[in-house]
Amino acid sequence: MTTTYETILLETDARGAATVTLNRPDKHNSLNGRLIAELTDAAEKLAEDDKVRIVVLTGTGKSFCAGGDFNWFSSNIDKSRAERVEQSATLAHLLRRLDTLPKPLIGRINGPAYGGGVGMISVCDYTIGAEGSRFGLTEVKLGLLPANISPYVVARIGKVHSRETMLSGALFDCTRAERIGLLTEVVSADELDAAVERVVRDHLQAAPGAVADTKALIAYVASHDLETNMIYTADRLADAWETEEGIEGINSFLEKSTPSWRVK
Repeated sequence: MTTTYETILLETDARGAATVTLNRPDKHNSLNGRLIAELTDAAEKLAEDDKVRIVVLTGTGKSFCAGGDFNWFSSNIDKSRAERVEQSATLAHLLRRLDTLPKPLIGRINGPAYGGGVGMISVCDYTIGAEGSRFGLTEVKLGLLPANISPYVVARIGKVHSRETMLSGALFDCTRAERIGLLTEVVSADELDAAVERVVRDHLQAAPGAVADTKALIAYVASHDLETNMIYTADRLADAWETEEGIEGINSFLEKSTPSWRVK
């Protein structure tokens, strides 16, 4: 399946591996109203498509995502406060949709990412960056705040590293990005596709329903206390034992057979 939008590309292969590509290379894939709307639409479609098992997010050209498009910023200045809040919220809704996508979201970080681009990396489940890429939470240099992205960036790299990077807006390299947890791993540009394929293959060994439930489990456990989590997790495991996937997985292990969801 191949779907082409104005500012993104969406392709899905026979295995159910979808690739979403930010496609504004002349603008370094910066975020404007159109791209945010199209990416939100694509995310909704991917979430609902049972044939899609994993999603790769990347960019065309030299950059992954340069953050917010300044023409988009400028267009919002003269709007009413209610209209500005509404426009700002579109990015918040996009990030929320990507963060809660019930499939693994793999970041193929092909180049630099700034501001909102770092926010997009932060909602990915596994991120692979190309050597030589630069990153920055540069909003304060422009008199702005990394507002909508902050819940995800802080969750990703922690409060200490958020202060280190957000308060100065200084750029940092991929080595530091990996050290603070923004990137899972760093490879050469020539090895990027092979590394992404390795990660995709690993994820295609897992049961899709169990993956979706585990992603929801992580979000719940991270936001609740231990006593509440003890009750919640006991229920979730009991539920898992009753699912078709759970029964098939246990039986396949005992019978030394291959469960239906594994892709060779």
